[in-house]
Amino acid sequence: MFLVVTRTFPPDVGGMQNLMWGLTRSLSKIDLIKVFADYSENHEEFDNKVSFSVERIKGIKLLRKYRKSYLINDYLNQNPKVKCIVSDHWKSLELIKTNKKKICLIHSKEINHKKGSRLNKKVLEVLNNVDHVVANSNFTKNLAIELGVEEKRIHIINPGVDAALEISKNDLKKAEEIFNGKKNRLITVSRFDKRKNHEKVIMAIRNLKEIYHDIIYTCIGYGDEEENLKKLVIELKLENHVIFLKDISNDLKNALVAKSNIFIMPSIIYRNSIEGFGIAFIEAAQYGIPSIGGKDGGASDAIIHEKTGIICDGNNLEEIYKSIDSLLKENKYLDYGKEAKKNSENFHWDKIIEKYKRIL
Repeated sequence: MFLVVTRTFPPDVGGMQNLMWGLTRSLSKIDLIKVFADYSENHEEFDNKVSFSVERIKGIKLLRKYRKSYLINDYLNQNPKVKCIVSDHWKSLELIKTNKKKICLIHSKEINHKKGSRLNKKVLEVLNNVDHVVANSNFTKNLAIELGVEEKRIHIINPGVDAALEISKNDLKKAEEIFNGKKNRLITVSRFDKRKNHEKVIMAIRNLKEIYHDIIYTCIGYGDEEENLKKLVIELKLENHVIFLKDISNDLKNALVAKSNIFIMPSIIYRNSIEGFGIAFIEAAQYGIPSIGGKDGGASDAIIHEKTGIICDGNNLEEIYKSIDSLLKENKYLDYGKEAKKNSENFHWDKIIEKYKRIL
């Protein structure tokens, strides 16, 4: 039996939620599963449909950790059949008292505290006492080692994806209507925050539209930077070339990605925030869409430079411009897209879970 301890789980939406859902579902095909997850609005309908037990922990954030650890420790004492605990965050294991095998996933941002600081010491106290640390990319592994995590404990296992579902003709039609006849299509699906670097892409569009008159950049998501980005679009007079969408169905989102030419997210390091991997690159690749990612962070685990996409310096506007231009020129994105689709098969959950089996 496996115990999954998570702070991020459906029905909440996001990359981490998708990761923990895919991992938990894959683990449930191997053995019995019990999930301890943070409370989520409208979770009852979701929890009633899954094939394993999900226990939700309510309460204010400060106290929730203590209540969760109490419930988990109590469960472990009463259930000797538990073989292993898998957690998506070091904080979830901080107060767990057991000799059972412990596996902790790391993603970059949550461990990125100054070496020697109070938080860094707390991170190391947990991670250097678990059996295995699973890094989502080479970048995250190297960051962990630099911050003091023992290398012998670390395994690189990239996040997995489910095989792409077929998109309905109706959603594909809606996507075409949104693009409104424009043929050179860029898309980003992510939160609107500084790290994702929408701003630089929008600035690149200002120059690219002089060559590609029908260029369109679709931004799907929500976040703190949304209003600032919309103001920038107005300031640069790009209202006909940049569109913002949110609260759309997952099917329509997939249709918009599938009908685009390039997925772009040239992430940068902003304060302590880093792109540890970038599962959105793989999700786009499944539809034959190549990506442009930033050199800062773990994008190079998801994108094979000059084969399935391009890795560029997200702080350099000219590099972003040239990367987009090089893929649009002579429809080069088509060749990259074919390679991206082939490469995406390496990230299907049936292959990723085999790597977990070696450490369970």
